[in-house]
Amino acid sequence: MSEGKVPGNRASLSSEREQLILDHIPLVRYLVSRMSTKLPHHLDMQDLMSSAMIGLINAADRFDPARGVLFKTFAEQHVRGTILDELRSYDVLSRSMREKYKRLERKLNELEHLLGRNPSSEEVAAALEMSLDDYYELLDDVHVFTFISLDDSWEGDDGSPLCLADVLSETDAKNPQQQVITMQLADALGTAIESLPEKERLAVTLYYNEDLNLKEIGETLGLTESRISQLISQAMVRLRSRLKLHRS
Repeated sequence: MSEGKVPGNRASLSSEREQLILDHIPLVRYLVSRMSTKLPHHLDMQDLMSSAMIGLINAADRFDPARGVLFKTFAEQHVRGTILDELRSYDVLSRSMREKYKRLERKLNELEHLLGRNPSSEEVAAALEMSLDDYYELLDDVHVFTFISLDDSWEGDDGSPLCLADVLSETDAKNPQQQVITMQLADALGTAIESLPEKERLAVTLYYNEDLNLKEIGETLGLTESRISQLISQAMVRLRSRLKLHRS
């Protein structure tokens, strides 16, 4: 079935809608599985799956092939959005977490300007007046926010979706407007990633470009899974700050 075909009547519209949904259920399972690896274990994965399916159905209802966007791209953003809404209902992105995140982001910014380079974990911990172990606990506390916020998305003027995670993983063809935005963001992101400390840069690259999980990255870099999570969390704070994508 061609995604560019415009249905000629109500029956064909219903048939194509149902086929789009059926064909993309594996995508829903993949996204739920991918995002669930970053979340607290107490969250109900069935609830997330149900929400993700609602996102897929809404995407099928709203999809307009005349916009020139692949349905997979369109659906992926709607599915991500409904998963994020479900997570917010669990208060995963709580006010306390946001405050911790903003405090960490501000301190990293201050130190980068003061030192003219990436501050080490030890330097950030000292600036926050906490032990290194407490600082690592802080990174663990905000890791859900840093991971999920990367998957948060926005829409262009034509309603087509885009998110930072797409740029990192370089997925799917985009329409001309998205291509321009993506190229600009990719250039800025590439510069920001290159400026990361080596271990953070490797962890981010392996996670988003090579699609390795935290355990696999840990084995590659000779670090624990927990430490990899902390490295990526710290890297995400740096990247979001530099790209000025922080959203209140």
